[in-house]
Amino acid sequence: MKHMLLIYGNEQAWNELTEHGRDSLDAAHREVLAELEASGELVLSNELDTTTAKVVRRTDSRLLVTDGPFTESKEMVGGFYIVDVRDLDRAIEIAGKLEEPTFSVVEIRALMH
Repeated sequence: MKHMLLIYGNEQAWNELTEHGRDSLDAAHREVLAELEASGELVLSNELDTTTAKVVRRTDSRLLVTDGPFTESKEMVGGFYIVDVRDLDRAIEIAGKLEEPTFSVVEIRALMH
């Protein structure tokens, strides 16, 4: 079953991380990536650029494009994993190995198709 792990964060939390905190965050991602690659559960993972993000809306016949990456929140999706795992519990286990849940959230969504 495929799940997407959406890694949220915000600029303030990132700026408050010490160098050690950033090193721990990077180490956790390296470990999770290595584990998922070894087990064959990794489908795709990447960090997302938040500086060039856009939000697109349509009203009547007009297309509105504004700077993103947020809509109504300070939090933004900064990265993701798509994993192919046995069940939701395994996806939760993977999310729990990341550092982001200590200062933000990781949202898990099942892929529908």
